[in-house]
Amino acid sequence: MYLRKVRDWTCSHPIIATSLYVIVISVFFLVFPRVDIWASGLFYSDDAGFSAGNIPILREFRHLGPYLIQVTAIVCVLVLLLKLLVPGRAPLLPLRIPVFLVSTLIIGPGILVNAILKDNWGRPRPRSVEEFGGDLPFQYVWVPSNACDSNCSFVSGEASAAMWLVALAFVAPRAWRSAILCFVLPLGFLLSLNRIAFGGHFLSDTLISWGLTLLVLLLTYRFLYVAGPRFVHDRHLDVWFTRCGRQLATGAALCMKKARLWGAHLKHIFTKTA
Repeated sequence: MYLRKVRDWTCSHPIIATSLYVIVISVFFLVFPRVDIWASGLFYSDDAGFSAGNIPILREFRHLGPYLIQVTAIVCVLVLLLKLLVPGRAPLLPLRIPVFLVSTLIIGPGILVNAILKDNWGRPRPRSVEEFGGDLPFQYVWVPSNACDSNCSFVSGEASAAMWLVALAFVAPRAWRSAILCFVLPLGFLLSLNRIAFGGHFLSDTLISWGLTLLVLLLTYRFLYVAGPRFVHDRHLDVWFTRCGRQLATGAALCMKKARLWGAHLKHIFTKTA
């Protein structure tokens, strides 16, 4: 009964629940930082180091997540570009779908995780710390450090990207959502575990990255689909992209006309000179 109440409350307040998750996980690893060392130590040996990184199939598996994200991003951009290039036609998808997917990819894994946290917090990766044969000191979560200059351990970019795949379930037809989640959740877990096994990230990097990325998804979804202004509705986006597409077409036609006039003018000058 108690678990059911927790589940129901979480489903009713997903943004608050996810925020609490990030806070609780962060506090836990600040109070018990050696859990990170223990978890990474499961994949480390003094003789071989983080040997999982030498297994070809695991190295190839690492590329699956980025590949799926690239394909999704390309499809979204093509949908938006096609609407701009052929503004009179109905879009292939409701425009909020590609806008949601592209914006969350940029804001979450792109800006928040990689540009802000990974490049500024300075937490060394497990394979670089003294406990695992490196020469850098172990750093706590959320504690800025100068030990690493860029592309550091906190938080995990690939765990963030793996969690971002859940965005597909946000915008998929209701009948497809369970199937999508049954695919992307285990995939995201395995991709994230892979990075821990490689010595690329601590457990805390992964768990916090999941929460932050999910929070971006929930907030953006609320803005676009639940409580956002009218201009982000599909109909208004369609009108805006149609207007922009027609303005681009008009501008391109004007540029072509001027280019032809300049070409004719230059041809006349050279012919007269000859």
